[in-house]
This record gives sequence, structure tokens and C-alpha cells, in this order.
Amino acid sequence: MTSPAVLFVCLGNICRSPLAEAAFRAAAEQTGLSMLADSAGTADYHVGEAPDPRAIRTAARFGIDISGYRGRQAISADFTRFSHIFALDHSNLANLRRIAPAGHSAQLSLLLDLVPGREGQAVADPWYGDEEGFLATWDEVSLGARHLVAKLR
Repeated sequence: MTSPAVLFVCLGNICRSPLAEAAFRAAAEQTGLSMLADSAGTADYHVGEAPDPRAIRTAARFGIDISGYRGRQAISADFTRFSHIFALDHSNLANLRRIAPAGHSAQLSLLLDLVPGREGQAVADPWYGDEEGFLATWDEVSLGARHLVAKLR
């Protein structure tokens, strides 16, 4: 069986999606799941930039260093490179559907669709808030990541 390849997508790729990537990598590592993980944004606002300092501090609270991650924009090749693409909210899911090439092979959905009782819900966007908002986002992406790892195993 091929290892799953998972892409997490938000708008700018400096808050939610890098946290989701980190949470998934950690959950996969804990269970020994071999995988490929990355994150991207649907906009090009932060290409090449490190994650938001609040996201870096949040991940660090859980022993994960995301300071080396760099923002990038989702591209059409992602739809064949990744087996699963998870948007963090409805707007980015719509953007992904708009740029998806015809006949792509990736499974496309919201991350929280994997969590019973949270289907159809967006991950909280912490951008305009404080550290507590980033912790709430971490809780949601970690929950989604654990359910994703369980599904992929």
C-alpha cells in the first residue's frame, strides 16, 4: 500500500494549515504511520514566509518546531501529488474546487468532516485573535489529525 500524501489548506498558509500539518505529522509519528504531509494557502499573500509567530509559539507548546515551514500557494499539481486535500474552511474548499484540474485524483473535504458531530464545520481562524485563539485552533486541528490518522491506518 502506498503511503498517504496529505495537504492541509487555509488562506495564507501561516496559521491554520501549518498547525494542521504539524498536528498530523505528530499524530502519524506517534502511531508509526508512514506519510507525506504539507500545507498550502489558496492565496499568495505569504509565499516564502514563516508561520505567524503565534502559530510557532502554539506548536512549540506541544514540542513541535514549525519555524522552518514556509508559506506556499496551492497549485494544480497538488491534486495529483496528494491523495487527500483538507481545507480548513468553506471558502478555501470552494477555492480548491475552483482550481482543481479535471479528473484529479485527490479526495477533497473539510478537515473536521472526519470528526463525528463536527462534519461541515470550519476550523476556527485565529488570525484576528490572541494566543488563546491559536490554542483553540490547535485543539481542532489536533482532533482532526487524530481522526485522520485513525482513518488512514
